[in-house]
Amino acid sequence: MVNLYRRKQLLEKLPSSAIEAQAISVILNAKDYFEQLLTLIDNAKTRIYITALYLEDDEAGRLVVQHLIAAKEKIPTLDIKVFVDFHRARRGLIGQKECEGNAAFYREIDEKHPDFIQFYGVAIKQKELFGVLHLKGIVVDDTLAYTGASINNIYLHYGERYRYDRYCLLRSSALANSFVEYLQHALIPSEGVHLLGRHPLVLDNQFKKQVAAQHKQLTKTKYDIVDNGRNAALSITPLIGLGKRNNQLNKVIHEQMLQTEQSLILYTPYFNLPSVLKRTITKLLRKGIKIEIVVGDKRASDFFIPEDQEFSKIGLVPYLYETTLRQFVKRHQPSINNGLLTVRLWQHDSNSFHLKGMQVDNRYHLLTGNNLNPRAWRLDIENGLMIDDKDQQLTDIFDCEHQAIIQHTTIVKDWQDIDALEDYPPFVKKWLGRLRKTNLDMLFKQYM
Repeated sequence: MVNLYRRKQLLEKLPSSAIEAQAISVILNAKDYFEQLLTLIDNAKTRIYITALYLEDDEAGRLVVQHLIAAKEKIPTLDIKVFVDFHRARRGLIGQKECEGNAAFYREIDEKHPDFIQFYGVAIKQKELFGVLHLKGIVVDDTLAYTGASINNIYLHYGERYRYDRYCLLRSSALANSFVEYLQHALIPSEGVHLLGRHPLVLDNQFKKQVAAQHKQLTKTKYDIVDNGRNAALSITPLIGLGKRNNQLNKVIHEQMLQTEQSLILYTPYFNLPSVLKRTITKLLRKGIKIEIVVGDKRASDFFIPEDQEFSKIGLVPYLYETTLRQFVKRHQPSINNGLLTVRLWQHDSNSFHLKGMQVDNRYHLLTGNNLNPRAWRLDIENGLMIDDKDQQLTDIFDCEHQAIIQHTTIVKDWQDIDALEDYPPFVKKWLGRLRKTNLDMLFKQYM
């Protein structure tokens, strides 16, 4: 029976933009995405706005910058801006010695090519541990390239290894404008946003006050978009969220999961779901709804350290996630046995898995950089695109993407097939035992 008095979902209240099916294309691997990205940059006419966690000082990062410079030389009026996390830009990779990070690279570019590219560092919190700029999206003219990938060798498969993500091109002036206008109005004028290509910033009390004020303001921001998608067969709603309260993106993700009627697919790189999503999965399984979860194996984690390499405590993270997955599968073993729940582990050689997103009833498709973990849920500023495909025009391209994603997965049939504490290397067993005794493992999962 249809409930005529059903409370209107948040997604139905938010502005959305109509789009044609042929304006959406899904790219299936990092190398092809990298090629498409460089082609877009080479052919840019008016604007290039790049938003990512970081643009690395490595071969792939320098190649992207070279193409940006060439595009600017060809069209001097081209507006080029790059937005990255402030703290991440000022340090090296995890495990590296103290260094200036990518900020030194940005200064080098600005000195050689003054005002060609504006590199903005966005500080979400006073320290990286407590929140980063995790927004995604690259606008070139009227095309939005949306992926969870940042810009470096491994994300763009420049070399032997790759970090697997999702890659989508959306040709829509309304969508592109909404992303650019957000950056122009919410970030550029803010005191917590700094040009990294200029002089180094002093992190004094004034900086702390600026960041705190910006954080408060960003929790209230949203994308503005021409609202013509309400009755369209295919529409997109851009979403953004920061913090626990009034987080638009979190609320839509949760509500769309709750309203699943037939099937739900979740992609997450690390199995560390917020408690509210775990409870929702339990409710859906009790209602007889089919759920498929695709997650990276511990060996496909960014943090995994092979046994033949020197171990550091950051390498505990994949094992913590695996223990959480083992508990989850054990709890839901009956749903696995009756075919309602499918859990797939992704692993391909020494490559890593960075996919995130959601598909509800083959109608709603979430593209996002949100890792669907407590950190994304509470600390980082995140965005995403919710596609409403009422007539299922995109079924073929998303089915094709899904088949590509699960190509290197194995299905978990029994919780005992997942490694337990006694199967781990001695160093890992020792430190996980210590973390459990002090309950620090729970705290660890909130920040990683």
